Amino acid sequence: MQKKQNKKQGEQGKQGRQGERLTSLLPYLIALASGILMGLTVAPVSAWLLAWIAIVPLWVLVVTSAKGKNQFPPAFFWGIGFHGVALFWITGIHPMTWLGVPWLPSLAITIFCWGFISVLGGVFLTIWAAVMVRLNGQKPWLRVLIGTAVWCGLESLWSAGPLWWSSLAYTQSPHNLVILHLGQLSGPNTVTAAIVAVNGLIAEGWINRRGTEGTEKISSVFSAPLRFVNKYLVAATVLLITLHLIGFFLYSRPIAQPPEAALKVGIVQGNIPNRLLRSSEGFRRAQENYTNGYLTLADQGVDAVLTPEGALPIFQRNLMETALVAAVKEKGVVGWIGAFGERGDSYTISLFTFNSKGEIVSRYDKSKLVPLGEYIPFEGILGGIVQRLSPLEAHQVPGSANQIFDTPFGRAIASICYESAFPEQFRRQAAAGGQFILSSSNDAHYTASMPFQHHAQDIMRAIETDRWSARATNTGYSGFIDPHGRTLWISGYNTYETHAETIYRRQTQTLYVRWADWLTPLLLISSGGAWLLIQLVGIQKKSAIKN
Repeated sequence: MQKKQNKKQGEQGKQGRQGERLTSLLPYLIALASGILMGLTVAPVSAWLLAWIAIVPLWVLVVTSAKGKNQFPPAFFWGIGFHGVALFWITGIHPMTWLGVPWLPSLAITIFCWGFISVLGGVFLTIWAAVMVRLNGQKPWLRVLIGTAVWCGLESLWSAGPLWWSSLAYTQSPHNLVILHLGQLSGPNTVTAAIVAVNGLIAEGWINRRGTEGTEKISSVFSAPLRFVNKYLVAATVLLITLHLIGFFLYSRPIAQPPEAALKVGIVQGNIPNRLLRSSEGFRRAQENYTNGYLTLADQGVDAVLTPEGALPIFQRNLMETALVAAVKEKGVVGWIGAFGERGDSYTISLFTFNSKGEIVSRYDKSKLVPLGEYIPFEGILGGIVQRLSPLEAHQVPGSANQIFDTPFGRAIASICYESAFPEQFRRQAAAGGQFILSSSNDAHYTASMPFQHHAQDIMRAIETDRWSARATNTGYSGFIDPHGRTLWISGYNTYETHAETIYRRQTQTLYVRWADWLTPLLLISSGGAWLLIQLVGIQKKSAIKN
C-alpha cells in the first residue's frame, strides 16, 4: 500500500513539474503567437485589422509580470514573430546561383539575412519591455504614454540606420488609407503611435478589468464582459474613432488638378529575370523591351517615360550607344533610364534624365544600399567571408544623402528600390521643392509578397508628402498613386507591360514635410516630464509624512 501511495505521489509530482514547465513556457508562446499575428497584417495575408490588438497580449505579459526580468525573453519572441513573418519574403532570394553563389552558401546567406533582421527586431522589443517593466506600479495612463513614446523612439532609432523596413505603420498600407493620412502630420510614427496607444489602452483595460465598481452585483452571465467595459477600453474606442475621423478629414480634401500642372508619364515594366542580367541575352532583351516600350508610349503622346532600377545594366559611358537613347533622340520624349553611374573606380545604381535631345541633364544615385545585397557591412572583416551579391565586379558606393533631382518638368522626388522604406528620403526632397515622385525598383529576385509590400511603402510616402507617384519595376508591381494613396493603376506580376497615366505636379507642404517627425520628441519629452513630476510629487508626500 505504501509503495502504491509513493508511486502515486511520484506521478503527481512529475505531472506537477510538467505543468510548471508548460506554465513557464506559456508567456513565450503567447508573445510569439501575438507577434506572428502582427506579422500577418502585411502582404501576403494583409490582415491589417489585427494590428489594433496584436500588441495587447505582450503588453499584459510585461505589465503583470511578477519578476520583470523574466519578461524580456517573451518580448524578444514577439519581435521575432512579427519581423520574421513580415519579412519572410527575404528567403525568396534563394537560390542565388544566377550570381555565381553555390546552392548551399546561398541558403546559408539567406537564412543569416532573415534571421539577423528577425533577431534585431527582437532586441528592440526587449529594450521596450525593459522600460515597461520598470513602470510597474505607475498609473496606467502614464504607462500608455511612455510605452507609446519609447516604441516610436525605437522605430526612429532603427530607421536612422541602414537596415529598416517593418514599421508598425506599414501594417495599415494599402488598406486603411484613412489612418495613413495621419502620416501627413508627423510621418509614419504618427500611425505607429496610434496603433501602440490603442493597444496599450485595451491592455490596460484588461489588466484593470476587476477594478470596475458595481460589476460584482451583475449576474455571472454578464459580469465577465461588463467588467471589461471600463474607462481604459472606452478611452481606446474613443481614441480609435477620433484618429480615424482626423484621418478621414485629411483623406476627404479634394486634390487640385490644374491643367498646367499635368504631366503624362509612361511606365515600361521590362520583365527581365535577374538570372539573365549578367548575360548577353539578358541585355539584348532589356534593350528590345525598353526601347519598344518607350516607342509605344511616345506614340501615345506621353511627356516622359520611366524605366526601372537597372533597366539597362551597363555603365553611364555606354548608355549613349544604346537603341533606347537613340529612340529618345528620335522621338524627343524625356526618358528616365535606370543604369549604373560611375564614380572613380566605383559605381552607383542611378536614374538618369535624358532630355528631348537625348542628353543627360540630371542623375540620381541610390543612397540607401541593401546590406549584404549591395554592400558588405564591416567589409574589412566580412569582405573575405561574404560574397557581394552584385552582378558587377566593381565596388558599389551610395549616393549623397542630400541629392536633388531636377528634370525638364521641375524638381522631382527620386527613389530607387530600398529607399522606399525611408520616409526621410522623401520628406527632405519634398521640402527642397520636389513636385512629384519617381520610384524605380527591381524586386525580381523576391516572391510576390515583397513587391506588394514595396508598393505599400510607396503609398505611404505619397500620402506623407502629398505627392503623385509613378512607380516602375522590372517584374512588378509597377503603378501610379495619387496623393491620397489611391492606386490609379497597378501592373501584373512577372509580366511585360506599358502604361501611361496623368499625374500632377504639386508644391503643397504637409506638416510632416515642414517640421519632420515632431511627434516622437514631443512624446518622449512629455512622457519623461510626466514621470519625473510624479516622482517629485511622491518624494514630497513621503517627506511630508515623515515630518
